[in-house]
Amino acid sequence: MNALTNKTVIITGGAQGMGAATAKLLTEQGARVVVADVAEEPGKSLVAKLGDTASFFRLDVTSESDWQAALLHTLEHHGTVTSLVNNAGINYFSGVLDIEEEKVMRLLSINVLGAMLGVKTIAPAIKQAGSGGAIVNISSLDGLRAVNGLSAYVASKWALRGLTKAQALELGPDIRVNSVHPGGVNTQLGNPTGITGAELNQPYTRVPLRRIGEPNEIAAATAFLISDAASYMTGSELAVDGGWTAGYYHAGLPGGPE
Repeated sequence: MNALTNKTVIITGGAQGMGAATAKLLTEQGARVVVADVAEEPGKSLVAKLGDTASFFRLDVTSESDWQAALLHTLEHHGTVTSLVNNAGINYFSGVLDIEEEKVMRLLSINVLGAMLGVKTIAPAIKQAGSGGAIVNISSLDGLRAVNGLSAYVASKWALRGLTKAQALELGPDIRVNSVHPGGVNTQLGNPTGITGAELNQPYTRVPLRRIGEPNEIAAATAFLISDAASYMTGSELAVDGGWTAGYYHAGLPGGPE
């Protein structure tokens, strides 16, 4: 449970959902954590529960000056930084013929530019901290395939997947960079209406594990990639999707659920 004792991790979008689950798990495994988010109230509330090894910083990931301030906060409060989790992201539903420029640019600024600025600012400090540095970019199942109605989101998550590989090339061997690709996850983004029980899992009956994922399951993948157990992994994409990328069950054919 102390696999991350020597790690100091900045988590963007860390106040809620997968980010909050990641912050909780990493602190449980011994890491020092900066919860970085624009959502101040839930972020500060989370940090109060996590204890002295966690701190909150209000971060707009699209602002380079915010990133520089976040780095100073991390060094002042925790002494060093060894890892970055680019988790902040938003969604935008629209057909390809109905996209609105302003909404697309905002999405790309948060989902892609934010990760670029984060790595630009934080990676030199991670390198200076010494061996074992790691960056995890939270992409999506939709960074491995596509879905209608989410073209801008899909484009951003494919971009983050490619960005991960470019960063791995340029930052190796000092810093490992990998991407995580969640499928459906029971968060405000993945379950905005708060459905529970059998109704929640019904859309996932064609997926091998036949249920939605939970935030802590995605957090576990991130914790692994930050840890020294993943020391020979960089430029990789880790699907945590209940088998979604393996394929769908087809009704009436053998081998599927009854």
